[in-house]
Amino acid sequence: MTNLQFFKACLANELKATKDIIAALPNDQLSYRPHPVNRSGYEISEHIIAHVADLAVILQNNQCDEILSYPFTNAEDGADKLSQLWDAVTAILENYSEDRWTEETVELLVDGKLLVTLPRMQMMWFFFFDIIHHRGQLSSYIRPMGGKNPAVYGYSADTMG
Repeated sequence: MTNLQFFKACLANELKATKDIIAALPNDQLSYRPHPVNRSGYEISEHIIAHVADLAVILQNNQCDEILSYPFTNAEDGADKLSQLWDAVTAILENYSEDRWTEETVELLVDGKLLVTLPRMQMMWFFFFDIIHHRGQLSSYIRPMGGKNPAVYGYSADTMG
C-alpha cells in the first residue's frame, strides 16, 4: 500500500466520526467555550470545515492560503457542509497521481504570509491530523454543552443502552 492509498483509506474512515461530532453539537450552545482563551464550539467546527476546504486547495495547487473559517448556520448545516467538502476531496483523490502526491511541494500561507513549504503528502497529513485533533477538542465540549457524544472509535457511553 502506498502512502497515497493509505491516506485515502484513512480519509474515508474519518468522515463519519467528524461529521457526527459536528452534528452532535447543541445548536443553542455553539458559543460554549470552557475558558476565555479557548475557541468556541462553533469556531472549532468552522475551523475543521475550513481545513477540509483547504485539503482540496492543497491537492489542486502549489500554494494554499489557509482558510481560517467556514461559516455555517447550525450544527446540521455544518455537518452537511463538511460532508460535501469531504466528498469533493475524495473525488479529487480518486485518480490522483503518485508523483503529484510525493514529489510536488505546497506553500502554506496564513493571511498571505508564507508559513512553511512541504511536500504535498506531508501537507495533507498535517491538515488531516489537525482535523482529528480539533474533533477531539469538540468531543470534550459536547457534554458540558448539554449534548451527547456520538460513537467515534467504537461505542460512546452517551449512545449505549
